[in-house]
Amino acid sequence: MSTEQLDPRAELSEFLRSRRARLQPADVGLPEYGRRRRVPGLRREELAQLAGVSVAYYTRLEQGNGRNVSREVLDAIAKALKLSETEHAHLLDLAQPVQRRRPAPPQRQRVRPALMEMLSAIENVPAYVWGRRTDILAWNRTASALFGDWAARAPQDRNWARIVFLDPDSQHLFADWETKAADVVGQLRLDAGQHPNDPLLAELVGELSVKSDDFRRMWAAHDVKRKTHDSMRLQHPLVGELTVRYETFTLPGDQEQALSIYHTEPGSASEEALHLLTSWGTDAAQDWPAEARD
Repeated sequence: MSTEQLDPRAELSEFLRSRRARLQPADVGLPEYGRRRRVPGLRREELAQLAGVSVAYYTRLEQGNGRNVSREVLDAIAKALKLSETEHAHLLDLAQPVQRRRPAPPQRQRVRPALMEMLSAIENVPAYVWGRRTDILAWNRTASALFGDWAARAPQDRNWARIVFLDPDSQHLFADWETKAADVVGQLRLDAGQHPNDPLLAELVGELSVKSDDFRRMWAAHDVKRKTHDSMRLQHPLVGELTVRYETFTLPGDQEQALSIYHTEPGSASEEALHLLTSWGTDAAQDWPAEARD
């Protein structure tokens, strides 16, 4: 098993640099002197001024030294950088990893038997449980009919990141593949902030960085996302185009597991297509192109 870990200091440094680079003085109400700026986005001096800290203090933080930084200072920096709620939480994870997280041996998460029973009880809608590292932990027949025969994959390959970036069929399934891929990377970034000492996550990031140019590009952007609801268009190999909506719920018994449920607009062609897949059930998953199950 790999013992590699993501470097929290480097993650903090690169995240702050990337958030500062996306802002211009006009975005935060500062005058812009001169026509040329040697750095993209705000200067460190400008950001420190907005956050009410010294330039030296902010520079140490951006160099990855978040030791003993106060919550108040981090909140001020988050406000100055116009971070979203998700980005703000990510900054706290990166800057205060020791206080917020204790090392734990990596292991595959388990789904409670009652949840497995519930998934089977709602076979009329696609539903699945996923956890850390975007691992797909449990699903019902309709989810498998919609997204592919997950049961035919090796356990380590039942993972959204590996599916999206390493399975060519995913680029055909997701009509807006770029958005789906960015959502997956954003979730992995959140995991990296919360579990910087997870060797399985580091191994996954390393594998994807080697095998996928798209992943390297998106990972370098340092965008973080927590998508709880949205819609997506699919180009399904059996029923053609359909649009599905989804809602994602964090499970109260395990905050590191989430339940995603998909549905369609009542009376739509997408609803008819989903009903057809539901009636086929397991047969639909097995009828996917063979290369999608290798």
